[in-house]
Amino acid sequence: MPEFRLTQISDTHLTRRHQELTDNFHRVSEYIDATRPDLVVNSGDLAWDAPTNPDDPEFAHELHAALPVPCRYLPGNHDVGDNPTLPAPAPSQPVTEQGVQAFRACFGEDRWRFEAAGWCFIGLNSLVMNTGLASEAQQFDWLAQALASADRRPVALFLHKPLFLNSPEDAELAATAMRFVPMPSRRRLVEMLNTVDLRLVASGHVHQRRDFTSRHVRHVWAPSTGFIIPDRKQEVIGRKEVGLVEYRFQPDAFEVRHVRAPGQIDVDLEQLLRRS
Repeated sequence: MPEFRLTQISDTHLTRRHQELTDNFHRVSEYIDATRPDLVVNSGDLAWDAPTNPDDPEFAHELHAALPVPCRYLPGNHDVGDNPTLPAPAPSQPVTEQGVQAFRACFGEDRWRFEAAGWCFIGLNSLVMNTGLASEAQQFDWLAQALASADRRPVALFLHKPLFLNSPEDAELAATAMRFVPMPSRRRLVEMLNTVDLRLVASGHVHQRRDFTSRHVRHVWAPSTGFIIPDRKQEVIGRKEVGLVEYRFQPDAFEVRHVRAPGQIDVDLEQLLRRS
C-alpha cells in the first residue's frame, strides 16, 4: 500500500442526554463519509460517562458502527476510569479491571498493533499505566514484543493521554498531573520507545489542538469532536476548538492536516451542563 490515510477523532463524549455532542459527531461522520479514509481511530473518551452509565458506551458504539470505514478504539478516562498520579489526589473514578473488560466487550481490544504503508502503528491503553493492575503489566510485556517486531519500520503511537506537556522530564504538578501519562510509568514507556524509530505520538484528552516536535518526534493532540473547556476552567495550552486530524502515511514519511468538519460547533462545556 503506497499510502495509508488515517483519520483521528477523540473525546467524542457521546450520550443520549446531550444532543449537541451527537450533532457534532454527525457532522464528523458526514465528513468521514465524504473523505473515506482507510481507517478511523478514536483515541479515547468515546462515552460521556461509561463507569456510571452503561448506556453511554452502547450509544457510542452504535454511532461508530454506522461509520462507512473501519474503526479502531482506545479507552479514555470517561470510558474505563482514571489512573492515579503521585502528586494529585486519587481519582474519583479509578480505573479497574472490570472497567477495562467492559470496554473490551463493547469496543474490542484496548491495545493494538498493525502495519501499513511501511509503518508500524501501535495503540496503547494509557489509563492502566501507573495502576499496578494486571492489565498494566500485561500491556508492557505486549508492548515489548510489539516494538521488537517493528523491524526498523517508523512507528506511530496512539493513546488517550499525551506523554507530557513539552518534554519527557516535565515535572508532575498536582494541578495538571491527570492530563499526561503519569510517572513513573511514563519514564518506562519513553525508555521503551527510545529503542525504535518513533516518529509520531498522537493523543487527545486535553480538548485542545496542539502540534509540536520534541527530540525529532512529532506530538499531535487531537481536539474533542464534541466540546471545548472554557478558559476559566482550563488554561490555554493549544487551540480550543472542536475538530479532527487527518494523516497520510507513506513509506518513511507522513503528513498531518488539522481539520474542522463543516457544521461543527464549539460547544462550551459549562453552557452544555447548564442546559442539561
